[in-house]
Amino acid sequence: MSPAEPEAVRVGLAAGAFGAICDQMGAALVRAAHSANIKERRDCSTAVFDSEGNLVMQAEHIPVHLGSMPASVAEVARQDQAPGRSWFLNDPYHGGSHLPDLTVVTPAFGSDGSLIGYAANRAHHADVGGNAPGSMPADSRTLGDEGVVIPPRVLDERAIDEVVALMRQPEQRRADLRAQQAANLIGTQGLVSLEDRFGRDGLAGRMAEVIEYAARRTEAAIDRIPDGTYSARDFLEGREGDLELVLEVIVAGDRLRYDFTGSSGPDPGNLNCPRSVTEAACYFATRVIADPDAPASSGTFRPVEVVTTPGSLLEAVAPAAVVAGNVETSSRVADLCLAAFGRALGQGTMNNVTMGNDRFTYYETIAGGQGAFPGGDGPSAVQVAMSNTLNTPIEALEIEFPMRVTEYSVRRGSGGGGANRGGDGVIRQFEALEPMEFSLLTERRRHRPRGAEQGLPGDLGLNLLLRRDSDDGVALRSKDSGRLEPGDTLRIETPGGGGYGAPGG
Repeated sequence: MSPAEPEAVRVGLAAGAFGAICDQMGAALVRAAHSANIKERRDCSTAVFDSEGNLVMQAEHIPVHLGSMPASVAEVARQDQAPGRSWFLNDPYHGGSHLPDLTVVTPAFGSDGSLIGYAANRAHHADVGGNAPGSMPADSRTLGDEGVVIPPRVLDERAIDEVVALMRQPEQRRADLRAQQAANLIGTQGLVSLEDRFGRDGLAGRMAEVIEYAARRTEAAIDRIPDGTYSARDFLEGREGDLELVLEVIVAGDRLRYDFTGSSGPDPGNLNCPRSVTEAACYFATRVIADPDAPASSGTFRPVEVVTTPGSLLEAVAPAAVVAGNVETSSRVADLCLAAFGRALGQGTMNNVTMGNDRFTYYETIAGGQGAFPGGDGPSAVQVAMSNTLNTPIEALEIEFPMRVTEYSVRRGSGGGGANRGGDGVIRQFEALEPMEFSLLTERRRHRPRGAEQGLPGDLGLNLLLRRDSDDGVALRSKDSGRLEPGDTLRIETPGGGGYGAPGG
């Protein structure tokens, strides 16, 4: 480390180097994967950690993975490490999020054989077994209903053979796991290269500086928020009734405390949220309201405290089902945090659609409207909050799956009115070309996304089933499942975002 090198320059270069490693890992994973879910939608995240398991940098991939992937690395760090050994897991109660998200963690060793860090990535697999094709059942009640549960385990050929045999399309699962291994190899090589350049202590020092820099920036941004107590309430749309979420945010100096005491107890269905996922949603919201440009590292978590009740909806305990907690409950937690600070809400759902049979599995999250803001209208047809995936292009979808997209359009006028309008949702309509099952995990079908500062709410979403031999569509619940025959159509109309400011103001 050159003493003449200014700290700001040194930290900036280090953050860029760690970010480049994560980006290279992500590019390799996308290129090597076989499933459309990873290679087209890019439902994956990559990160590097220090030797203690602290998050140094995560690529700007999937927000729900920020803050939850460190739990996976923490579980692996308790195991015996060795060069050439990788680990994988998906157990939400031992470092995972929900079962389709498989996390691979690989330790990196320096020139003297000492542990210098970890490379990790998480990817949503199109199927991991369970009661429904796609492993996103609408009616699961225990974790075992949702697929194969993998505690931290050495990732070798024997382990791969054992787990993929319990999943649909095992060869595609095998290929995606190998792609995850390859991505981590690039990550560990990148860390070794930096250790060769800076030495073990120099690398560790740069990792610590990036984390400290992110903490200082986030603390400074929080310190500019007026001290006080902010609050918000909202509802999740459970299959057996609404579930209330209650939030009190206390800002004191450069610290934030998110307190969810008083929120609903456990859901008998699958909206239960592992604590690490609840934390990830709070960390995402903190970046939005504080300093979005601070490095995505564990330093951004330092000023934040999250209070939940063990066994509640937001701190699930085994064997509660959690598949929707990772995607839908996390979105509502992010909504609550932003609403507490007067932000207009976006669609507040990932509009999860899975379809499949014994031959294929397909999974999609569908875009919608973002909330308006003081400086302008909310964007339309975008992934909102905790999701940051792409769509599956129609051409790729129709080549790979036995279905046809008969409409894909912006849902004009669905954003809430106001001085600035909320963004519009989309319409995505699928026609089945062979028999298949479907599952829906969606929100905002009963409760509209709220506006802010007298802005109007966005429109509700709508799920419709249109049978081939009928002109009338059947409205489906926000969490629903069924069967499609050739010629049947599933139509998803996604919510608009809330408006900002009084209309005409």
